[in-house]
Amino acid sequence: MTDGDLDPTGVADAADADRLGHLPGLSPWGIFWRQFRRSPLAVAGAALLGFFYTVALFAPFIAPYGEADMDRERFFHPPHALHWIDPHGRWHLVPFVHPTRDAGGQAFVEDRTRVVPIRWFTHGAKYRLFGLIPTDRHLFGVDPPDRIFLWGADTSGRDVFSRVLYGAQISLTVGLVGLVISFTIGMMLGGIAGYLGGWADATIMRATELLLSIPALYLIIALRGIFPPTLSSQQIYLGIVAILAFIGWAGLARVIRGMVLSIRRQEYVAAAEALGMSRLRVVARHILPNTLSFVIVAATITIPGYILGEIFLSFLAVGVQEPAASWGNMLNAARSQSVMISFPWMLIAPAAAIFVTVMAFNLLGDGLRDALDPRRVMGGKSG
Repeated sequence: MTDGDLDPTGVADAADADRLGHLPGLSPWGIFWRQFRRSPLAVAGAALLGFFYTVALFAPFIAPYGEADMDRERFFHPPHALHWIDPHGRWHLVPFVHPTRDAGGQAFVEDRTRVVPIRWFTHGAKYRLFGLIPTDRHLFGVDPPDRIFLWGADTSGRDVFSRVLYGAQISLTVGLVGLVISFTIGMMLGGIAGYLGGWADATIMRATELLLSIPALYLIIALRGIFPPTLSSQQIYLGIVAILAFIGWAGLARVIRGMVLSIRRQEYVAAAEALGMSRLRVVARHILPNTLSFVIVAATITIPGYILGEIFLSFLAVGVQEPAASWGNMLNAARSQSVMISFPWMLIAPAAAIFVTVMAFNLLGDGLRDALDPRRVMGGKSG
């Protein structure tokens, strides 16, 4: 007697299908999303990363000032407090700040006799949105010569909030660009080594072992030392991407090789070969796509490593150079004990951005691992 005979209504079948994670008619993407959204932390991590990358994309518009704009009268200015009620007890629909004056000894006091309202879509420093559209519109700001420092000012009177946003463009994109390059190399070389075997396998694997035998930290510093000191910030950025991509492909290639050794024995691979497909086409269209579940999870774990690699180089003052902003050189500017104690906002802002970003990637990686794990999908979650 079949299950349908025991339960002619089909309720039990639907419950079993729901437990297995694939209701009838549900696409593979639907199965993945069904599993992924069961982890609120993973969804939160994905939302945070989406927010951060959106902010980085529109950083010049959101930031009230340019990354190199200095105010020589407001070194180490503390964060401004936002107010809605003026000294006369009147409510304001738009928040405002009180201007400050230098009280000596790098201390500032508010002048509560004046109100400086925040302006929306104001004019300010010129920039190119997306690197293409020239404009000087900013999301918010105040009328000059007054200034607003939401997260304080640094040693040169530059707005920390603006520099964190500009720094996100470098620190966040370096991981994505480096990942695309290194994973493309790693997947192709690993796929070729596992599928072809023989001398190709031996050559590629010996190269990966040589690269993996060198400590990554020393290799990064050594490769960075090859670059001349006169490079621009854009050239240094490209150089850092090249370094991280160069050292990042070897580990992935070894794992992909092991997976390909198993996949190449499958019947659909033999069928593709019997139809006369070239070896490169078999690898690209039938073998490597079956490693994507692992690659996607590995990518979310690898990107934080690339981000931290750029931050590490910039912190050591051999990465992105001033006046360009990155989270690493912002930490470098706040590394002294006196700055950390007296002006903590210079350290807290970039450090918090780094911590939340890395945490979000880890949460996303855990959720993707669970959603793409076939054993979890077929077995359901216990409890």
